[in-house]
Amino acid sequence: MRDERVEKLADILVDYSVRVTEGDLVSIRGSYLAEPLILAIYQRCLERGAHPLIRTTVPLAANYFYRFASKEQLEFVWETDRWFSENLDCSFSIISDSNTRQLSRIDHSKQGTMARARKEIGDRWYARAAAGEARWNVTLFPTEAHAMDAEMSLPEYEEFYYGACLVDAKDPVAEWRKVADRHARLLEWMKGRNELHIQGEGTDLILEVGGRTWLPADGKENFPDGEIFTAPIETATRGHVSFSFPAIHNGVSAEGIRLEFENGRIVDASAEKNEDFLVKTLDTDDGGRVLGELGIGTNYGIPGFSGEILLDEKIGGTVHLAVGMPYPECGGTNESAIHWDMVCDLRKGGSITVDGDPLMEDGRLLV
Repeated sequence: MRDERVEKLADILVDYSVRVTEGDLVSIRGSYLAEPLILAIYQRCLERGAHPLIRTTVPLAANYFYRFASKEQLEFVWETDRWFSENLDCSFSIISDSNTRQLSRIDHSKQGTMARARKEIGDRWYARAAAGEARWNVTLFPTEAHAMDAEMSLPEYEEFYYGACLVDAKDPVAEWRKVADRHARLLEWMKGRNELHIQGEGTDLILEVGGRTWLPADGKENFPDGEIFTAPIETATRGHVSFSFPAIHNGVSAEGIRLEFENGRIVDASAEKNEDFLVKTLDTDDGGRVLGELGIGTNYGIPGFSGEILLDEKIGGTVHLAVGMPYPECGGTNESAIHWDMVCDLRKGGSITVDGDPLMEDGRLLV
């Protein structure tokens, strides 16, 4: 029996988020646990005359790969992957884990080796997307693992997740277009401004964004969505920031992170848990200690931390910073093989001012 929520989600993803059309070459990736959503997207792509390819994965394969692969195998890149980055019109990636911590005890340097080897492919794909030659979307299919991370039962998590997606609205696409309208007004207010000052518990950070492009996240590349973001000027970030939630990267959770910035670079990094992983990841390459993204969460339908960054970075009343790679559309110039988002909650005593004007107070947007 089909879940109507899954069917509605597939409608939104195919027709609103990615806008699949006749003749498109489409990749649909996800573990077999996401079969209902994979098939729903696949059906709609076929009905619209596209050429979809299902690329399912086995959840434990990543663990096996990092445990047993040699350096040569970690650095190997399939020509098919190069072809995909050059030729795909659309890509759907579905997060659907059976165990979100399966890489926690893996040698962290192996992940850095693979990331560096695949950087060229990622750069090419995002450059094509920035030029309007490719469309992509990352979404999630609820599993027991994601429910456990959020400390919920699977039915509770499904209700939470699909609620954040607005699939129960009479016209979900119309609701997401309202989100786009709100973001447009927020970006208009940001136009021409430069200095952001973020203050909160353990946080006093100044970033500059003059000349950079702010982008809205209206349910196109991520789903669910809800943020505005840009690339900070690489040499200007200064001060310190403490992150409220665990920052999870490649299945490893670093907690109690504090970063100190001078002239745009992280000069001191500490964590209460997995500090060694934090430092090694920041040292993946020279750009790993520079910010690639500044984002402000606007989805007040996501009430709190869930353990999945796709959702957590969108929480209304938060700000997130990503070390490493920027999105080309924003005008960032940092070069890195990593992109690691970390979230700072401003809902209890935090604020953001922009060129001295208040933007957020205690998590509430004032614009």
